Amino acid sequence: MTTTSSTFRIGGDLEVGRLGFGAMHLSTEPADARETAIAVARRAVELGVTLIDTAYMYGGGANEELLAEALYPYADGLLVTTKIGLERSEASGEWELDGRPEALRTQVDRALRRLRVERIELLQLHRIDPATPLADQVGALRDLRDEGKVGRIGLSEVTVDELDQARKVVDIASVQNRYNLLDREHEPVLDACAAAGIAFLPWRTVAWGTSGDRAEIAAIAAELDATPTQVALAWLLAHSPAVLPIPGTARLSHLEENIAAAELRLSPGQRARLDAL
Repeated sequence: MTTTSSTFRIGGDLEVGRLGFGAMHLSTEPADARETAIAVARRAVELGVTLIDTAYMYGGGANEELLAEALYPYADGLLVTTKIGLERSEASGEWELDGRPEALRTQVDRALRRLRVERIELLQLHRIDPATPLADQVGALRDLRDEGKVGRIGLSEVTVDELDQARKVVDIASVQNRYNLLDREHEPVLDACAAAGIAFLPWRTVAWGTSGDRAEIAAIAAELDATPTQVALAWLLAHSPAVLPIPGTARLSHLEENIAAAELRLSPGQRARLDAL
C-alpha cells in the first residue's frame, strides 16, 4: 500500500488537510437551498475539512457571504481561501477578466468585509488578465500582502511559464488548475508545483472519459467497496503529495462520500491501472 501525508503546509507554514471543499455549488437562494448550503458547509468542518475554496465570481460575493454566515467565527485552523480578478460587466452582465491593480485592490477590500476577516490568508488570482501585464497583477497582490491584507498568494489556470514569471515578482503559495484522473493536461504545472513546494489545488476533480475508462475505475471501486468518485479522489491524493483536491457538492450525502475518500488506500497495482488510463 502507498501512504502519503494527509496534510500540506501552504506557503511552507499554513498547515491544512489535503482533502478540502469547493464551495462553488452551494446555493444562496431560495431560502431552503440556502439552509441546506449552510448545513453542508458546517458539516464539512465537522468532518475535519480545514481548506474551503470560494471566489468573488461565485454569485458576485454571495458565496463568500454564505460561508461567513455559516462558519464565522471561524474554527482554529480553518482556511477559507477566495479568488479575485473577474468583474461582471454592467453592459452585458457577463463576467470579464479584470486584473488592473486598482480593481484587484477594490475586490480584496470587499472580500475582507464579506468574509468578516482582517486578512485573507490565501488569496488567489482567478485568471490572468491578458490586458494587464502579469507583473502588475501579481505586484498588486504582493503590495496587498505587504500591507497585511493578504497572507499568501495563489494563481489559477496558469502555465509553467506564467508560474515562473509570477514567482519572479512574489512568492506563490498555490496553483489552482483543472485536473483529474482523466484530464492531466496540466501535469507539467503539477510537477513544477511539487518541485517548488507549491500547493496544487485541482478543480473539476472528477470527470469521466470513455466507457472503457469508466469500466476500469468502476472495477477498482468494486474491489475496494468504494464509489468511482472516491477512487478518483483517492488517486489524486496518492498521485502527488502536493495535490490538495477541493471537490464540491451541495448535498450532505455526497460531501460525506467525498470526505471518506481520504481513508481509501490504493494498492500499487490499482494505482498503476489508474495511471494507465
